[in-house]
This record gives sequence, structure tokens and C-alpha cells, in this order.
Amino acid sequence: MGLKGKLISSVEVKCGGHLFHDILHAKTHHISNISPSKVKSFEIHEGETVDVGSIVQWTYNDDGKDKTCKQVIEAIDHETKTITWKVIGGDLLELYDSFTIISSCDHLWTTWTFLYEKKTEDTLEPLVFLAYVLHVTKEIENHLLK
Repeated sequence: MGLKGKLISSVEVKCGGHLFHDILHAKTHHISNISPSKVKSFEIHEGETVDVGSIVQWTYNDDGKDKTCKQVIEAIDHETKTITWKVIGGDLLELYDSFTIISSCDHLWTTWTFLYEKKTEDTLEPLVFLAYVLHVTKEIENHLLK
């Protein structure tokens, strides 16, 4: 069994991928209001907006525990509505040597790709975190459909 992994999940979003991408890129700070039980806060530590090179931090609740995830924005492609978020600090790095999250949106789909390297062979695949991200995705979709 290898230490490197890749998980991909696509979910239909009836609100349209362009609106979902807009939330992730330009209105990211609203996600804690949209999904307050899951996302406690979003802060930009370096940079003024979610842009390439910006450093951001999420505080989130996972299974009743507050956790953090600090990321640098590695790439943004507005044409394909893709954002690459590389984890540089926080709880995920306790289990993984590296972790990158790629969000991409098209007409009716949002796709999440996790690229990661586990610290040990015994480390589980990040399926629980993927379920968490998909839950927040559905909450954002419900907000956008109101």
C-alpha cells in the first residue's frame, strides 16, 4: 500500500458551478455564515483577497472538535473555475506530510480533489474529511438556491 493518494469526488450543484466558484473565490468569508455548525471562521493572513499567494486559515468543527487548516493559494483559473489550496499548517498535517485540495466547478458540478501523502502506512484515507467538505458543499448549494 502506498503513502501517496488521490481522492476525487464530484457532486451535482443545482445552483450552477459559476456561483459556487464565486463563493469560494470572492465571498469565502461568507461560508462561516452559510455553514456555521461546520465552519467557524475564515481569515486571510497574507494578501487582501483569495488570490494566488494568499495565505488563509479556516477554523472548522469536525466531529465536535474545533480544528484549523492553514493554506496557501497556489493557483486560480477563472476559466475552468479551479482553485488549488495547499495545506501548510493545521490538523491535517498531523496525519499527512502533504495535503492539497483542488476545487473545480463547471456548469452543474463541483469537484473536490485531494492529493496527499500519509505519514505512515496505517494512516487512513481522508474519507471523513471528504464527507465533511461535501456536507459544506451541499450547505452552500442550499444557500445559493434560496
